[in-house]
Amino acid sequence: MPAVSVIITAYNRALFLPEAIESVLSQGYRDFELLLVDDGSTDDTLKLIQPYRDRLLLIQHGDNRGVSAARNTGIAHSSGKLICFLDSDDLWKKNKLSAQIAFLEAHPEYQICYTNEIWLRNGAWLNQKLKHQKFSGHIFERLLPLCIISPSSVMLARHILEQVGCFDESFPACEDYDLWLRIGCRLPIGYLPERLIIKRGGHQDQLSQKFVGLDKLRIRAMLKIMAEGCLSPLQQEATKAELKRKCQIYACGCLKHHKDEEAAFFLSISKNIESLKDTTQLETWLRSDYFFDYTYK
Repeated sequence: MPAVSVIITAYNRALFLPEAIESVLSQGYRDFELLLVDDGSTDDTLKLIQPYRDRLLLIQHGDNRGVSAARNTGIAHSSGKLICFLDSDDLWKKNKLSAQIAFLEAHPEYQICYTNEIWLRNGAWLNQKLKHQKFSGHIFERLLPLCIISPSSVMLARHILEQVGCFDESFPACEDYDLWLRIGCRLPIGYLPERLIIKRGGHQDQLSQKFVGLDKLRIRAMLKIMAEGCLSPLQQEATKAELKRKCQIYACGCLKHHKDEEAAFFLSISKNIESLKDTTQLETWLRSDYFFDYTYK
């Protein structure tokens, strides 16, 4: 049984995938298995991975089911005690696995860790903004404003996913944000400041490029974590405060686009979130069609 399972998911990423695979196969740490989940690609993906077929396990979805389903398929077929993900448009530095293994061995209080990253957009270096600053420890409150953890940078123990669940397949995007909230409210998360992954952005098939109003999905994730009843009082208050802020901002956007009824719905959440007595209202909000009506660019 390998120590680490590396899961790459791909959908029509023939242009990027070979380099991503090479970045895994060139790791100095060797005790890993590589799984590639093809999520119904219709381009040359399967043709271009033929040279690697004897060095990875290929799992194919007959149709496109989304990144969450693809990652979950990879998890289900993997066997390592530790799990890593690599988005097919990202790359790893050669010491990524060895650095994280060493970190977890030196810090047994952590069962999950993530790393710093290099951002490239259309081939040019992109400086990270202050809001993307990363933290270590009990960082649940730090995770609320936006997703500061890239899936490609994470190494985590399998039993964490057995405890909190895998990726929520009903999220078309922000599925990582949802998972990090579920983990972060329960466990400390370690951070390695070394830039061990390269994120290649700017192409039109990125999830973040496809959806309008990603904050609506983050609002849904926060309501969901509150409804689960797993938050401490301090975490609950921090979540309510961020929910109020995000709902007000999103409602303003709705008003600008003449979506008055949707704006009223999110303003109602902002107004009533402090006075909740139980999870009944949360569950009612979560059933709203607004959370399942996604606008594509």
